[in-house]
Amino acid sequence: MTDVTRAKNGRPVHHWRRDVVELAALFTAVAVADAVANLIGHGPDGPTLLLVSAVALIATAAFHTWWARRHGHAPPADDTGARPGTAGRTAADEVSPRSALWRLRTTVRDEPGSLAALCTALAGHRVDILSLQTHPLGDGTVDEFLLRAPGSLAAGELTRAVSLAGGTGTWIERADAHDLVDAPTRILGLATRTALDAAELPLALRQLLGRCTIRQLPAAPAGSAGDAGAVPAEGVLEDTVLRLRAPEGGVITVERPYLPFTPTEFARARALVELDSRLGPRIPRGQDVLTLPEGNAITVHRADTGDLEAAKEMHERCSARTLAMRYHGPVGDADRYLSHLLSPRFGRTLAVRTTSGRIVGLGHLLWDGDETEVALLVEDTWQRRGIGTELLGRLVAMAAEAGCESVYAVTQSSNTGMVAAMRGLGLPLDYQIEEGTLVITARLEAAPVATGLPARD
Repeated sequence: MTDVTRAKNGRPVHHWRRDVVELAALFTAVAVADAVANLIGHGPDGPTLLLVSAVALIATAAFHTWWARRHGHAPPADDTGARPGTAGRTAADEVSPRSALWRLRTTVRDEPGSLAALCTALAGHRVDILSLQTHPLGDGTVDEFLLRAPGSLAAGELTRAVSLAGGTGTWIERADAHDLVDAPTRILGLATRTALDAAELPLALRQLLGRCTIRQLPAAPAGSAGDAGAVPAEGVLEDTVLRLRAPEGGVITVERPYLPFTPTEFARARALVELDSRLGPRIPRGQDVLTLPEGNAITVHRADTGDLEAAKEMHERCSARTLAMRYHGPVGDADRYLSHLLSPRFGRTLAVRTTSGRIVGLGHLLWDGDETEVALLVEDTWQRRGIGTELLGRLVAMAAEAGCESVYAVTQSSNTGMVAAMRGLGLPLDYQIEEGTLVITARLEAAPVATGLPARD
């Protein structure tokens, strides 16, 4: 691929005639100064000649200033190949008062000049290329641009210009300020987040690969349909679908129907999963100590499968009604869900403990494909004390930090505590009722509410 070097708009370009005049003025000043210095050193009229030299230097400087202001820095249009009809335009005509960021991906032939043709076409529409990534293919190259274009330039005009310049399979979408981070820095940041927290792997893959749906299926019995052995250790790339071996068994499936994956993206995703697999299960350690309205202290911390036995003991202390409202099924099956819920591979779990160490509340943030579910369970004797509201506020804040657009909760209309907690978020809510099941969706358009319980030093 041929590299292209282009000057930034507005950079000074000096014309040769201006350079000649400046050099002549400079040489004249030097000659006068040298002659005067010789005379001062060898003649009796030193002070008079010194005054004459000062006047000459001032006159030279004045001429230089007048010439620069008259001719400026920009070369004539006929010397630069400027487009006809631009001489009468103003600065407001050349640069749109508002600009837009775009991510554009197109496929070009892998031959010299193909990238230059694309850049020339974009420059013709006053589009600035902020970054470029190349994804080599067998018979071509996928070029991914981050562009800053005039706000009046429509997406259709951009794609037509790229098509005329030789681009095929062009895809475009709006970008934002987060895309301004260069690719190596962004990938290193995702790797760091994944190394610190196993629950970050699905989010990191989504941010790495763009808008996509990620699902993780558990390992199936050997020889059965969907067996993980059907996916080789190096994974499978199938056009718009990636399949990778999950770190603890099973298969991670990534689907992006609107845009095929490139071998470069596949290699990056595989490296991220390999990093997660080598590090093993892990969550950030630490806890917050809070005070309930009646004065009791509780701690809130991230939970994982190491808290399984304490969570089962809480189940035994919960009433059948409380468990039924949480799990929407037979109470006897509640314990079976805990191993999945506490695994950081499927989301994040917060646990509330008393000073004696008992778990009295669990809050789950679950990655459900391209959606996010929140769920709460508070032991009966600890309900109506603000624990559920505290957990929900923290979970929604985590979802917003992870870039989720919304979260939803599945409950029943009779579960007034969950309904009140969702309404207390102060976020736009959507309600949907089907056969007695209530689904409440909170859109994270506004900042999540702060947690309500006071912290204790």
